[in-house]
Amino acid sequence: MYEAVTHRVKVTVEPTFEPDRSDPDEPRYFWRYAIEIANLGDKPVTLMERHWRITDAEGRQQEVRGPGVVGEQPTIEPGQAFRYTSGCPLTTPSGMMVGEYRMVDSDGRSFKVAIPAFSLDSPEGKRVLN
Repeated sequence: MYEAVTHRVKVTVEPTFEPDRSDPDEPRYFWRYAIEIANLGDKPVTLMERHWRITDAEGRQQEVRGPGVVGEQPTIEPGQAFRYTSGCPLTTPSGMMVGEYRMVDSDGRSFKVAIPAFSLDSPEGKRVLN
């Protein structure tokens, strides 16, 4: 589990390798990640945009930007949390993701919230050191 707190918003990420959706012969590797965004502050916040930086095991990077997450721009009340699950395909057996959300509070103030860097590891990506 990975977590970061920015501007009283806590983001927790739990990645899981999906062997049933992966095929090393292709090569195709797939991870599901569950995210919880908790509002630790005293004002409602709305998630407006996401920005991901995804890096595979060979150092290739891609960026993903867009409105909200999973088709929603949720408003999270103080003391509440929003949870969602999404996925990431790669052509290498490991990689990493990091990013940020752009949030707006009830006063219209825009701010960025860090999504902690997390590793994407498959059984094929793990090495045994002797």
